[in-house]
Amino acid sequence: MEQRTVPERAASATAEAPPRMSRPRACLATGTAAGLADHLGWPVWIVRAAFVVTSLVSGAGLLLYLWLWTLTPWQEGEEKPTRSAPVAWILIVASTVCLIVAWATPGRVVESGGEGLIAWLGLVAAGVALAVGAGAWATLVDRPDPERGPRAELAIRTVATLLLAVTALALVLGPTASWYPVPTFVAAFAALVGIGLVYLPTLLAQWRELSDERTKRIREEQRSEIAAHLHDSVLQTLALIQNRAGATSEVARIARAQERELRDWLFAGDTPADSDLGTDLRDFGAALEIDHAVTVDVVVVGEIRERASGELAAAAREAMLNAARHAGGEVSVYVESSHEAVEVFVRDRGPGFSLAEVPGDRLGVRESIIGRMRRAGGSGSVAPGAGGVGTEVRLRFPAERVNGEAGRG
Repeated sequence: MEQRTVPERAASATAEAPPRMSRPRACLATGTAAGLADHLGWPVWIVRAAFVVTSLVSGAGLLLYLWLWTLTPWQEGEEKPTRSAPVAWILIVASTVCLIVAWATPGRVVESGGEGLIAWLGLVAAGVALAVGAGAWATLVDRPDPERGPRAELAIRTVATLLLAVTALALVLGPTASWYPVPTFVAAFAALVGIGLVYLPTLLAQWRELSDERTKRIREEQRSEIAAHLHDSVLQTLALIQNRAGATSEVARIARAQERELRDWLFAGDTPADSDLGTDLRDFGAALEIDHAVTVDVVVVGEIRERASGELAAAAREAMLNAARHAGGEVSVYVESSHEAVEVFVRDRGPGFSLAEVPGDRLGVRESIIGRMRRAGGSGSVAPGAGGVGTEVRLRFPAERVNGEAGRG
């Protein structure tokens, strides 16, 4: 007999275990039967038939269905659940049938006595409950459904309201009001209560939205107060530390990094999700200040259409990294956008170098900066800085190529 180790037995048990039960996001009504069928490996019609049959046994199947519906999560994914069955309209139709039968059989109530009265009240109660269930389903389930939404919810609420209002009038004005006044008026009152219950989920949803909005407003006010306090105290203290400690000292670099982190946190909501070139270079400069003894100042002029994922951004980051590694001190990055082109200037105050003197096997400047720009349709150059001090890297990208990249994005 083959002997298997504990890890092998555990791996085998994991492989043989059925998948975790979850409900499909595209389902008939709730996805409970489909999820259980997939979990058990059975045909879905057998599972649905089993729920129906066992529901006839003291409602056991219905209770199990509701329990699984409540505890079983949706399958992983970002799309909203969709349902093919118009459950709310089905409940409205069932409610209408129950109430019509109750309206049409007042004479049998008198003939049957007490048993007939109980059955008649049961029909009315079932009709009211189904109408209320239709309204709750339309608000809680159909409204978030992209295939139905608020219009379907409004239609269901209107029909359910009219149905219950007509029921209340029919009960009060019908013959059963004279034969059995107390039970009839109780049933009519239940129909009016049902109208209120139809709108209760909507009112609860609106109250929750108002509560969330109020909470959000309070958080924004608190955030503004924190921002004002930090600006008046912590940020000014960090700026003072930078000025007193020197631009390139370790203390100044740490203070500058903390200042930028605080500013990013305070004004995170103002930054677009798709970062532009200026934002990306500022973030990259902040990271360089932490890793190198350098101070990076980024100035942006004009509306920047270039994305952070473009070749211009990659070449600029490489130039900034070279300046931080080999020059140190203060690095200035100037980004200018015009109708003709987007240009980036990276300047340092280091010892400087000549591109002709760089060995041919060192391809950082030639390929990662100048070659990258040439292949992308732009241009790049390296020259001494102003007054022969330091180095200036100039990158230029034509405006028509910037617009083309943005259109493809």
